[in-house]
Amino acid sequence: MDIGTGIREQLAADWIPQIYAEKIRMQRTRACQLEVPERENKADILHTLLGIELKVGSTRFSCPDLATARYLQVFARLGCRNIAIPYDITKISALADEFEVAWHKMLLIHADAVKDKSPQAKGRGRSVLLKLVRLEIDEIGAGDAVPQFTQTTKQRDRL
Repeated sequence: MDIGTGIREQLAADWIPQIYAEKIRMQRTRACQLEVPERENKADILHTLLGIELKVGSTRFSCPDLATARYLQVFARLGCRNIAIPYDITKISALADEFEVAWHKMLLIHADAVKDKSPQAKGRGRSVLLKLVRLEIDEIGAGDAVPQFTQTTKQRDRL
């Protein structure tokens, strides 16, 4: 069994792609595209005079609020380019918390699993793990750019 599969089994419900599939993609979302390299990235949240920005490398992404920036930060760290964001902005903060906790748990379990390995093996293992997470999120997909609103204007059902 490889390290990625072992960590996935240890995390169970806290596996990032599983949270994404069960809690994000099952609700109304809008697609978001991040122009980030498909590798592990350093992502910082900046508070500027113009608002909140997510900085990945030398690229900055303007965010409407801190919760959205925290949510996008996890996916930017992973190198995910196409993701879904909940349309209901009241849910983003709790989901950002959940993703951040899952991110740190994943890294702690990985660090424990490779503590006796060489620095090169640790880096390769981490790269493989993050690539596995990224590929699973890509398979789940980002959905439509604009959510579908299926509302009828009928006040009563006709007999």
